[in-house]
Amino acid sequence: MNKPLLNDPSIPPSEELLKSLLGASYHAYDEMMKAITAAEYGLTPEWRFYNDGKAWLCKVVFKKKTVFWLSVWDGFFKAGFYFVERHCPGIGELGIDPGITEALSEAKPFGTMYPVTLEMRRKEQIGDLLRLVEYKKKLK
Repeated sequence: MNKPLLNDPSIPPSEELLKSLLGASYHAYDEMMKAITAAEYGLTPEWRFYNDGKAWLCKVVFKKKTVFWLSVWDGFFKAGFYFVERHCPGIGELGIDPGITEALSEAKPFGTMYPVTLEMRRKEQIGDLLRLVEYKKKLK
């Protein structure tokens, strides 16, 4: 099974490192970061090395609420959202890629949380991510 990159705790993610690891998908990463940190969404990315997963991950938060987790892979990045069961039906009403909602319906929960993972490779996928961000921000 593949593992996320950025495994050296002494080398924090930099723009140059991310460009080299993400390749062509760096443009999607850059556009996504610009969008989520703009005033409209107001999210804050927090990079940190996590010993349990032995990798640098980016926790993306709104105020104190974790909206999603970002990990870097070879040529793409993943955005992982987690929802409690009662919030899952609303995801199907967001007008996102049907493959995402299908994967959610087949997902096994982590405790009480159901994962929604997006493999981000192209700018065109940012719309789905932003709809999930808006939905997650509104949840109580």
